[in-house]
Amino acid sequence: MERAGKDRGAEEARPGVEPGPTGDEARPRRKRRRWFALVLALAHLLGFSSSLDALMSTRTSQGAIAWIVSLNTVPLAAVPAYWVFGRSKFQGYVTLRQEIHETYREAAEAVMDELAPFVVEPTEPGSPALVGSRLAEIPYLRGNAVELLVDGEATFDSILAGVAAAEDYVLVQFYIVRDDGLGRRLRDALVERARAGVRVWFLYDEIGSHGLPASYRAELEQAGARVSPFHSTRGSGNRFQLNFRNHRKIVVVDGHAGWVGGLNVGDEYLGLDPEFPGWRDTHLRVEGPAVLGLQLSFLEDWRWARDVILDLPWEPRAAADGSDAVVLALPSGPADPLETASLMYQQAIHAARERVWIASPYFVPDEGILSALHLAALRGVDVRVVIPDQPDSELVRFAAYAFVDELLASGVRILRYEAGFMHQKVFLVDDRLAGVGTANFDNRSFRLNFEVSALVSDAGFVDEVASMLAADMEHSREMSLEGVRAKPGWFHALARASFLAAPIL
Repeated sequence: MERAGKDRGAEEARPGVEPGPTGDEARPRRKRRRWFALVLALAHLLGFSSSLDALMSTRTSQGAIAWIVSLNTVPLAAVPAYWVFGRSKFQGYVTLRQEIHETYREAAEAVMDELAPFVVEPTEPGSPALVGSRLAEIPYLRGNAVELLVDGEATFDSILAGVAAAEDYVLVQFYIVRDDGLGRRLRDALVERARAGVRVWFLYDEIGSHGLPASYRAELEQAGARVSPFHSTRGSGNRFQLNFRNHRKIVVVDGHAGWVGGLNVGDEYLGLDPEFPGWRDTHLRVEGPAVLGLQLSFLEDWRWARDVILDLPWEPRAAADGSDAVVLALPSGPADPLETASLMYQQAIHAARERVWIASPYFVPDEGILSALHLAALRGVDVRVVIPDQPDSELVRFAAYAFVDELLASGVRILRYEAGFMHQKVFLVDDRLAGVGTANFDNRSFRLNFEVSALVSDAGFVDEVASMLAADMEHSREMSLEGVRAKPGWFHALARASFLAAPIL
């Protein structure tokens, strides 16, 4: 007995041999393994169900394949990413818009009857005007006065003067609102009008304006203004859709004057940020019946944000000075049945006979836009694209180099604006059409953001835009095919890698 005990002790003491876990020690490990297996099984189940959704809803075959493969191979990482970034339709907003159309069909028909004297029916087959009006589901309207507003001082002087003149109501919507000098100037102007009895509605994007303090909103509300974030995640089915943003910038005064363009509310938009001096941007003031298109866009967004339909007048009125510009307010976004912004740009480029000039801070076009630009240049159209020399995103800067060599080879001229940071979203087609709005030339504006553009057919306004863009080109350097191809190999590899992130840029 004693010998056997000694043998066991010797065996336990042998070097290099670790005793196995006892039953009590092994049970937590087995429990953890079971929990991990259960979580993994659940992740694969969610991955499979999400991949079916991707199969049915992802707009491109490449995107569908990428999501399906990742959702079924690495579901722990891919499923949360898909719920946040994978959706291309804002389904809740789609349903809301259908309800509005059904509920207010008769009222909408009455408004259209009143607009009839201002409606311009496109007569040219395949014209961008025809396509634009069908995408917007509202017509081009004549009887408008338009004013090109270059840079921040001119823009906000005009907006604040318009707010000060408001007699009935003011609608204000911006993607970014800051509590700084400019932000407080706008707030104070709205507070003054609200206290004077003017109805004020103020809508902002909670992601773009994430730093806006509660005190800013409180001052407006205490004066009687109604204030709300857009609430893109409102509703149980939308809690993870952080990828949708409301990028619109709209001001409407009394239904007869409106402002739209590239500027948000912050001191940097006045060129006061040392990091981005010389801020270059463009806005548009419109007076006349086309303002009702901006008002309709705001109404739908407010209905989503607060579940309230605004009681607003809808009587169209021609511009007081007798101007007769033809204007279409074209909202676009992830609730549209088609990719409105991308199709608008593609048709404008395809329709060009002499020139297409484009200015955009974020130029990461999709295949449709790239093909349209190639074809326009190949048929002899003067195609020019102005982008910032130093964008505010390195990812965007590198991504642009993934395709500029092909565009340059086709004859597209690409110019990099050097006199500051260029943030305007403007395009020009021949001598027929100019667009000023909020939509960039990238996937986010084409498919993920709520945007709005004003399309203007007016010879004098088109000439103004052409002169403005020509002046911008004087402050730009033109890219060359040789210069792009001379970049080192690592640079081109980084450009291609950055371009892979285009769906979320």
